[in-house]
Amino acid sequence: MFFFFPASALFYLRRYQQQGTPCNKKWWWCLPEASSQLSCTAPRCGAENMETASILTPGTIISMILVRKLPDGRELWGRIVETEAYLGGEDEASHSKGGKQTQRNAAMFMKPGTLYVYQIYGIYFCVNVSSQGEGAAVLLRSLEPLQGLDAMRELRSASRKGPTKPLKDWQLCNGPSKLCQALGIDKAFDQRDLTQDAAIWMVPGHDLPGEQDVVATTRIGIGNTGEWAQKPLRFYLRGNKFVSVVDKKMEREMAAMGQISCR
Repeated sequence: MFFFFPASALFYLRRYQQQGTPCNKKWWWCLPEASSQLSCTAPRCGAENMETASILTPGTIISMILVRKLPDGRELWGRIVETEAYLGGEDEASHSKGGKQTQRNAAMFMKPGTLYVYQIYGIYFCVNVSSQGEGAAVLLRSLEPLQGLDAMRELRSASRKGPTKPLKDWQLCNGPSKLCQALGIDKAFDQRDLTQDAAIWMVPGHDLPGEQDVVATTRIGIGNTGEWAQKPLRFYLRGNKFVSVVDKKMEREMAAMGQISCR
């Protein structure tokens, strides 16, 4: 198994853009930096995008925009800034390890772009996107909220017990369960198709991260999974304050190798 790191991810995404898919630069107007409202007419990422945004090129999903349309018509937009890759059967940390298919993990074996939603601790939800490879998926760990922040706050507050302080912007989606709460994602979203669903989809981001912008480090909370616990399969946008956990040691190592500049 070869593990492709940010440099390879960047190469594949650039080649992907040159092919004229909906994630080409001509679509980047959908995220005007000076506007607080994003265009609801921005083209969603289709099946060809999901085929390219595989776990073997994890940088392709960083900076994509996840859109959630609530029943009342409000749209919540968040930029993907942190992910974890799960490589299927051989990955000891994956729910599909050993190629085992169950009713719970069925979405991991469906076409790229299918949502896999599971519950942890009997309370919280995590959302993944199936990708290329048998039983492979990408866990969405953190989003940078872009639109609908008040609605996100409402949804987060409704899931919290007792009197609580208002959440700051960076606290809304900085973790896999937090982002599910903020976007109202639960088990009902399991096995939904991001390329077709009316309530949740992805659109291209306005910016393509460079190889120096994406940090590859170890995944979080995967326990005793042997060598797989040390694989650099978590990816995040360096310097983004909405990331859940920053690996300063890895960033220093990257700086020492000249891959990134010190900040």
